[in-house]
Amino acid sequence: MIRLPLPDNGAAWPPVELAGLHRELRVDDAWYSGDRKKLADVYQHQQRRQDGQRRLWARHRHSQPGKRDARLHVPLAGDIAATSADLLFSEPPTFTVSDTGTQDRLAELVEAGGVENTLLEAAEVAAALGGVYLRITWDTSLAARPLLTIVHADSAVPTFRWGQLSEVTFWRDLASDSSTVWRHLEHHEPGRILHALYEGTVGRLGRRVPLAEHPEVAGLSESLGPEGDAIETGIPELTAAYVPNIRPNRRHRASPFGRSDYAALHDLMDALDETWSSWLRDIRLARARLIVPDGYLRDHGPGRGASFDDDREIWQALAIPPTEASGITLSQFAIRVAEHQSTADAIVQQTVRSAGYSAQSFGLGDQGAAITATEVTARERRSMITRDKKSRYWRPTLAHTLLVMLQLDRAMFTPSLVVERPRITFGDSISEDPQTVAQTLSLLQQAQAMSTDTKVRILHPDWDDGAIQAEVDRIQMETGTAVPDPIAVLPM
Repeated sequence: MIRLPLPDNGAAWPPVELAGLHRELRVDDAWYSGDRKKLADVYQHQQRRQDGQRRLWARHRHSQPGKRDARLHVPLAGDIAATSADLLFSEPPTFTVSDTGTQDRLAELVEAGGVENTLLEAAEVAAALGGVYLRITWDTSLAARPLLTIVHADSAVPTFRWGQLSEVTFWRDLASDSSTVWRHLEHHEPGRILHALYEGTVGRLGRRVPLAEHPEVAGLSESLGPEGDAIETGIPELTAAYVPNIRPNRRHRASPFGRSDYAALHDLMDALDETWSSWLRDIRLARARLIVPDGYLRDHGPGRGASFDDDREIWQALAIPPTEASGITLSQFAIRVAEHQSTADAIVQQTVRSAGYSAQSFGLGDQGAAITATEVTARERRSMITRDKKSRYWRPTLAHTLLVMLQLDRAMFTPSLVVERPRITFGDSISEDPQTVAQTLSLLQQAQAMSTDTKVRILHPDWDDGAIQAEVDRIQMETGTAVPDPIAVLPM
């Protein structure tokens, strides 16, 4: 991979080494966005580069003024990414450490920083773009704690060693017009973060200028060290991490980049859009139309045309020869509902199956009587396997990121903090039906196979030992099963 502490003036941007990857990311981003204009732009651009590209979204539409584009887009790509994120983080993971004070501070950082929501967003973006970057930063004017943020894969230039992220440059476009693009580059390396501002063009980085020349980054200049472009973090770790969605990347087998859930699915998603567009075309063509002779039209005067009033109830005699063809003809075509429905369903099921999910995860299949969580798990086995695979990529990176967050917190905000690597436990993405849980507990109680303490722990897995014991005591007092304190009943 390439190494970019800070690029030279006039460098191509993004770097030419990543041009192929970024072209693929633009396609995945267009599908993820659900924006028809983005899809048309990206495929029409590809058609100019590759002859024979005949997707629905590669076709030019020369619509009449005021007439909308009849192509229909089904946002299945967005549903796939959202489902991936829900399977991983709809139930928040738990982060635990052995030190009580550190556990309290970690819980505070997670809650105050909305880390659970950040992870849900990160997982969705990773599913769409093949990976996502986690970044630890801080802003003392905003909060007295480190901040966990994410950076999308198409806004980063990474450096990997032995498959591990060693450095990374993030960038964002601050402003642009027809000729000038302002870019802020943020380079993370162990122990420090470098910032730079460039004034360039769409494909070129241009010249480096002082941060003070743009208001969005001017405040950073006050935090820079003696070198003029770096901020020391005070810890030896890299304040950024890369989480691949899943590996390997089949287009770039030797690369450390993750694979998008949309890999090799663009044809199927385009076919789904074409099927729905055809279905809606049938509906438009099937609207009832009346074909009437010229004599039935009402003349509006010279140059103003003529019209037929289909709401009119009384007609005067018309001077039209009594021929069979002179009457009103109803034209209405059939709608091929079953054909389109079965085609669309087959495409959707094949798409989600190839992405690694069960059809039931998308509401497809039998939606009859309520089923238990065990039955749900059995039906969604493919989705659960994919979830488990993805969680194995998330767990070590997320644990290390939280370790870096605690190290940064100790260096800048909480000097007495005892830092240790958190343990990550992913939540259960399938919640048990309360009625099923109650029946199970009742049967186990009747069999005298479960204590009150165990029942409370099953019902409230997020409670600590103190809350559980208090609930057990209340239950025993209300049911009269509490054992009296032998010391308290001794005679004085």
